[in-house]
Amino acid sequence: MSTEPRGDDALTSEEIPSRTNSFVGEPHDVTGARLAAEEFLRDLARSSPPSAPEYWDDILLVVTELAANAVQYAPGPFALRMRRTFDGVHVVLHDTSTTEPAPRPFDPRSGGGGIGWHLIHTLCDQVSVVADDRGKDVHVFMPW
Repeated sequence: MSTEPRGDDALTSEEIPSRTNSFVGEPHDVTGARLAAEEFLRDLARSSPPSAPEYWDDILLVVTELAANAVQYAPGPFALRMRRTFDGVHVVLHDTSTTEPAPRPFDPRSGGGGIGWHLIHTLCDQVSVVADDRGKDVHVFMPW
């Protein structure tokens, strides 16, 4: 990520609206969610660069993991919502499953996953899940 000099067209963080992107829930939508997140971060960085370079990649990794989990475990569409907070970025992924995520044992020899939920909890300042009869929202707050 490069930071560009601020020009007259630089947006303030208050001018960057929250972004919501909807996806049908196909495997290629994991890439789509990551690209949507990258576009949001690019716009955000114009006026408010991340306080540490790794925050950019951490947010993209978490979005990718959340989207992959939605595609794998929740049939149907999902939505990604991102917004700037006073000290970071709030990401919400809504999917159609009412089952709350739970950590699974991770065994690198099996190749069967199990690391995503652990990564999310490690990289995020706060993680919460709100479920109802239409699905769930996974909320994560990350530094920026």
